[in-house]
Amino acid sequence: MYHHEIKVLPVPDEHWCKIQCEQIRYCCKLRKKATMSDIRFKFLEVYSVLKSELLNDPAFEFSDDSRQWVERMLDYNVPGGKLNRGLSVIDSYKLLKEGKELTNDEVFLACALGWCIEWLQAYFLVLDDIMDNSVTRRGQPCWFRQPKVGMIAVNDGLILHNHIPRILKKHFREKPYYVDLLDLFNEVEFQTTSGQMIDLITTLVGEKDLSKYSLTLHRSIVQYKTAYYSFYLPVACALLMAGEILENYIIVKDILVEMGTYFQVQDDYLDCFGDPEVIGKIGTDIEDFKCSWLVVKALERCNEEQKKLLYENYGKADQARVEKVKELYKVLDLQGVFVEYEKETYERLLNSIETLPSKAVQAVLKSFLSKIYKRQK
Repeated sequence: MYHHEIKVLPVPDEHWCKIQCEQIRYCCKLRKKATMSDIRFKFLEVYSVLKSELLNDPAFEFSDDSRQWVERMLDYNVPGGKLNRGLSVIDSYKLLKEGKELTNDEVFLACALGWCIEWLQAYFLVLDDIMDNSVTRRGQPCWFRQPKVGMIAVNDGLILHNHIPRILKKHFREKPYYVDLLDLFNEVEFQTTSGQMIDLITTLVGEKDLSKYSLTLHRSIVQYKTAYYSFYLPVACALLMAGEILENYIIVKDILVEMGTYFQVQDDYLDCFGDPEVIGKIGTDIEDFKCSWLVVKALERCNEEQKKLLYENYGKADQARVEKVKELYKVLDLQGVFVEYEKETYERLLNSIETLPSKAVQAVLKSFLSKIYKRQK
């Protein structure tokens, strides 16, 4: 019988454990950052492929001038944002596959669907900037304000819109969920443009009436104008790719729409209190007489004198009047009201997510929530 000496290793002290934990966390963070960088790089590669296909679409005989115009228009409007909506399709699909390695074909198709959403976003924004007479978008002049563009931007918006079914037809025509994809994009586009219509008709010149503004109207506008295409659409695309039936995920849709409402409330807040250098645009909700969450909350909280000040100054394209409204918002502590709203909404959404039976779907929704919670742009 052999006797082995048993060495008793010293118990690591608390400081050593803390250092090791920090190193592990740092390595995980670097790995995650590298992975996200790889995904973004692949996503941008797919943009180049799709752009090339569209610029050589056999359904139209391009001249050199027309091809150069469309290419410049695409590069200016489609890939310039944060790309969160598009990248969310890939993130969501990966989470739904629960760690399984994606094939090159799956990655490409998820990217293509993500770009369809970015194309939809570009189409909305090009036309939205014209309707709002906006100055900047994503830190640069709006497309219609570019030299030689002007109202040609209206047709450019229609071209962006028409590119989406071209992409879907080329890459998804043989997929069993192709018709479901077409229905999904058609429905979400209808909901979004209808939300935009509600937003626009509440700000008609000569018919501006703050008494019409309420949380109910605000929710209706943001639910249709923002929530469906920004939050539900990316997840719905991923679910269809994963072979799921969307009718089985109504509760998931409801949670995502609520998340999209929260996202728009953040946007309303940042339009007034955010740094234009950070958010990439100069906020114009006050002078545009928008049914913003801030003005609705102000109407709820102000006394008669403050309400009179709001009625006299809201919706006027005059910087001095805009500043009076912003000062009133500060007096009413709308920044504090927003902080409390954000905390309560986050907790409510998290509780709703954790009641879902699928851990994979929970992971998808938690990923969305973590990206927008306390965002600054």
